[in-house]
Amino acid sequence: MLNRRTFLGSTAAVPFLSLPAVAQNRARVLRYVPGTNLTVLDPIFTPAAVTITHGYCVFDTLYGVDAQMKAVPQMAAGHSVSDDGLTWEITLRDGLKFHDGEPVRARDCAASLERWSKRDSFGQALGAATESFGFKDDKTIVIKLTRRFGRLLDAIGKPHSSPAMIMPERLAKTSPTVQVTEMVGSGPFRFVQGEYVSGSRMVYEKFADYVPRSEAPAWTSGGKVVHFDRLEWQVLPDPATAAAALQAGEVDWLATVLPDLVPTISRNRQLRLFRGDPYGVQSVLRFNHLLPPFDKVAVRQVVLRAVEQLPFIQSITARPEDGEVCRSLYPCGMPGVTEVGQGVMGTLDVEAAKRALAAAGYNGERIVILNPTDIATINAHSLLVGDLLQRIGMNVDMQSLDWGTVVQRRISKNPVERGGWSIACTNWPAISIDNPATNATTRGQGDSGWWGWFRDATTEELVQKWLSAASAEEANATFLAAQQRALEMVPSVPLGRTFSDGAMRADLQGALAGSVQMFWNVRRG
Repeated sequence: MLNRRTFLGSTAAVPFLSLPAVAQNRARVLRYVPGTNLTVLDPIFTPAAVTITHGYCVFDTLYGVDAQMKAVPQMAAGHSVSDDGLTWEITLRDGLKFHDGEPVRARDCAASLERWSKRDSFGQALGAATESFGFKDDKTIVIKLTRRFGRLLDAIGKPHSSPAMIMPERLAKTSPTVQVTEMVGSGPFRFVQGEYVSGSRMVYEKFADYVPRSEAPAWTSGGKVVHFDRLEWQVLPDPATAAAALQAGEVDWLATVLPDLVPTISRNRQLRLFRGDPYGVQSVLRFNHLLPPFDKVAVRQVVLRAVEQLPFIQSITARPEDGEVCRSLYPCGMPGVTEVGQGVMGTLDVEAAKRALAAAGYNGERIVILNPTDIATINAHSLLVGDLLQRIGMNVDMQSLDWGTVVQRRISKNPVERGGWSIACTNWPAISIDNPATNATTRGQGDSGWWGWFRDATTEELVQKWLSAASAEEANATFLAAQQRALEMVPSVPLGRTFSDGAMRADLQGALAGSVQMFWNVRRG
């Protein structure tokens, strides 16, 4: 197999993959390489970016967002709100149909919102203010609130982690703690279940009965017009292998490109780099709050103060402009975010951290770090975390796994002796964690929240206060208080914000900006 060193030293890639798509009509097949394997198909069950990318192929949402991040109708034709603000009616647009041939009904949407509201952090905030997700007739969804919730459309229209995707009622009735595996949505692509081979291949076909909106597409809104009959995902874990396949014309689009491969791709006129997400991603070290030693806030504070972000940024970016130190648990550059961690984060050297760790009550507990070796960025961060913790005196057990196994392992609440874990690194699109309600890395929901299960009543009170703020001034003050509380309690440790590129064949046109790759509007020029 062609390795990374061989690729970088060559001037041309030699075709080496045997993909079924190569023999097909190139004009009608779009061939894509995701950043990692697709192991979980249910976009409500996990916020993993590869699953959300898959989700937008198969499912649609009642509202999407435009280029200004404003919620606009998607499956919905529109909505009305009662004078007291407690009853919202959302009307479905005409022509909506599921992939099994059944029409989309309001009852499907109500059941989908109900399930989503038990899983997603913003959804849970909405659910706490909701009496019922119901319906009046086949075209009218009725949401009855117990108190005003002015950000309702922002919640059900948010673009990432996890969007409120609509599925048939029979699937939406699945417990939110159980994965849905039957993929029936109403989105622009139909998932070909019979051709799905985890770790190798995923296939989607254009859904002939999908009726796009008439508006121009932007982010997750507007007309989702598909110009290919088939979309084929090929899992190629080695980045150089994937880049060589792109250069050889055997695939059309790579989700990610390693920084040291960027110059080679840039020199090839048949290829171009593509930066879909202008807001970047925030990398995060996540603690398991249920197990020692990170059930102690003092121990978490030591790690926060010992982490210097610059090495983490430099491990995954080649150019200084592609990374940003951000001393906040919220992504810098987003409205209302302040670097409240100035003078706190990255202030302990190794010897000082050793002393602080002993004073914090660390007793030599084994620290299991889940390290996905098939995602270069997270792998680099996991190794850096492990090295730092070892140097400050922690008993580190680095467990190298594939990403799919990490996704499964990190939801385990078992002790480390029985398959549990202590730390896992990941990253989030900045747009998906930009306020107190959506930022799963800081929410204090305990068992019902993001893996790691941080529980803090004060944080949740601030979320509710922010959601119900009567003025912009009150909302801004509450947001600042939420940022300061996160710095104090350390539910996670931010590792910096970065911007990365994908790559595609130069003849592909129309790719849209978004927090994940979207395959409508793309055509071959």
